[in-house]
Amino acid sequence: MIRQLGRYEVLSELGQGAMGVVYRARDPLIDRIVAIKTINLGLAQEEKDEYEGRFYQEARAAGRLNHPNIVTIYDVGKSGDIAYIAMEFLEGCELRDLMRDNGMLPVDQVLDIVAQVAAGLAYAHEHEIVHRDIKPSNIMVIRDGHVKITDFGIARMASSAVRTQTGMVLGSPKYMSPEQVLGKTLDQRSDIFSLGVMLYEMLTGESPFMGENVNAIMFQTLNSVPLAPGKLNPRVPDMLNFIVAKALAKELDDRYQNAKDFATDLRACRDTLPRSEQPVEIPQARKLAGVMVNELRQDTEQLEPAVATLGLSRAFDSNEATMRLAALTTNAEDLDELSKTLKMRAPVAPLNKARPVIKSRKPESGASFKLLVMLLIVLVLLVLIYLQR
Repeated sequence: MIRQLGRYEVLSELGQGAMGVVYRARDPLIDRIVAIKTINLGLAQEEKDEYEGRFYQEARAAGRLNHPNIVTIYDVGKSGDIAYIAMEFLEGCELRDLMRDNGMLPVDQVLDIVAQVAAGLAYAHEHEIVHRDIKPSNIMVIRDGHVKITDFGIARMASSAVRTQTGMVLGSPKYMSPEQVLGKTLDQRSDIFSLGVMLYEMLTGESPFMGENVNAIMFQTLNSVPLAPGKLNPRVPDMLNFIVAKALAKELDDRYQNAKDFATDLRACRDTLPRSEQPVEIPQARKLAGVMVNELRQDTEQLEPAVATLGLSRAFDSNEATMRLAALTTNAEDLDELSKTLKMRAPVAPLNKARPVIKSRKPESGASFKLLVMLLIVLVLLVLIYLQR
């Protein structure tokens, strides 16, 4: 094991990712424990340039971001054929391990975790950085329940010198957005879709898009209609079904347009639920932010066969979901305005018991009399025309 990287004293190995090893180390200048993420540059020149470019891009991307829900980058350097990034050492575990060890978490705790991720993404997006690889292994949950987004290694910045080749797909297949599968230009809404997939998986224990291989998963992402989470987990409220539907809308314009709104709706839904008595138990810290695994694990249990379609079914339609979500959260005046904007009728019966029933307006009593008078006038005119013949 390496004992020294620049000025950092390597103490132990924490894990290995697709691009290098992650170490626990000490910064002797300020006596601080840090995590050191490395990449071995002893590769062919073409691979070296690509990996080194992505590696330093992660440092530049994350280094620009100062947010409670994003891992903090301290330093970047190079020692021989090894490039490294020094970042904060996190006492916790990857969300992937938490999901595996604890099964399905309580719904309110799922919402709390995902809302924190959405808040961190909102900050990154405001700084023109798209993560492009949101998945449970890139989310760290610390002992106090705090959440950190890690691994901006394939993040896209507006000023990035590292360009993705035409048609080249970067990311993890199970969590890719439709536009990412197609190799199109991505914006913040791609991260929102990936976070929606992660939310669905946390709520149901199943991925919304499954297949025997990468191509099958990508086909599902583009064409299949996932069951509403509440069909698989009865503890999921209707309001959350609609939030998930909006996050997973295949059409960009139907999806949440920014992560801030996504986080706001998640928190609003969480506030309607009773709080769990037992906090999530964080396993003994054995992982570290920044390990890029990029592994695709086969799912042994399959959902009901999905119906291939070009969009979402009416039961999972995003505009209808938006309207019903508005019925849960807004007042009658705003609901009527949204109804006019979407050119859809507002729900007649409220989904929220606290909301008053919206009664349809009855015609005024004078309307029937006026109609009768008009019919009589028409009848008289017809008689006169007949007599003149």
